[in-house]
Amino acid sequence: MAKKSMVNREVKRAKLVKQHASKRAALKAVINDQAKPVEERFKASIKLAELPRNSSAVRLHNRCQLTGRPHAFYRKLKLSRIMLRDLASFGQIPGMVKSSW
Repeated sequence: MAKKSMVNREVKRAKLVKQHASKRAALKAVINDQAKPVEERFKASIKLAELPRNSSAVRLHNRCQLTGRPHAFYRKLKLSRIMLRDLASFGQIPGMVKSSW
């Protein structure tokens, strides 16, 4: 199990990303628009830099929903490989069976 503080930090980051997503998208659109004057684009880049760092989606890290493990993460199921195997062994994941040959 991951430390509670790390899991809570990721939850906080996800909340900030969701909160500032529209503002960041609008500022990035202004910055990338070549038709706008340079001064306006520069002001938009300064406003973007003033937003919290953790409001950037790049800073999010995928973690297992059950354990908080950051490595060996399956995006489709939002689980780590260890929990995926445990749940599959107990028959909790429909259609997944232990392989044997």
